Amino acid sequence: MSIRNVIAFVLILVSLVCLYPGLFEPILTLVVGAEIPILGRINLQESTNSIISTIQTLRNEENYLVAFLILFFSIVVPIIKAVLLLIVLFIKTVPRRLQIFKVVHQIGKWSMADVFVVGVLIAYLGTSSNDNIDAYLHDGFYYFLAYCIISLMAIQFMEVKAPILQGELSSPE
Repeated sequence: MSIRNVIAFVLILVSLVCLYPGLFEPILTLVVGAEIPILGRINLQESTNSIISTIQTLRNEENYLVAFLILFFSIVVPIIKAVLLLIVLFIKTVPRRLQIFKVVHQIGKWSMADVFVVGVLIAYLGTSSNDNIDAYLHDGFYYFLAYCIISLMAIQFMEVKAPILQGELSSPE
């Protein structure tokens, strides 16, 4: 295995280590309150959620489509992508490696993980500008963000040798 693929292997493992707390740790707290004369600020609603608890809440509220989309793009796709990347690293035949890498390349186009992170960040920044809504990012957000960045780095380090499609799918030398 080349040094680039060893680095890619380590990055894939580190990304999976970051994914776990990124899914289970709280990512965002939203606090809705009101400023009432004499009484001061009163919190009307406070909600702290992780990705997993958000999926459970959406399912319990029968919002199945959104729950499924978050489940699929934040959990299923990242795990499938990591498994396929690990398979690419350990398969010896170049044509088979290239086929699987193409699948990962296609999955990457549909991956919503980075979009989800950006969405959380936008929600955080947008609600922080309202005096009645406070938003606080938690560690889960940063772990999930780290997962996204590290998994993208792993793909960039991977060396998939294919003489015909060298420029199309292999990492830059």
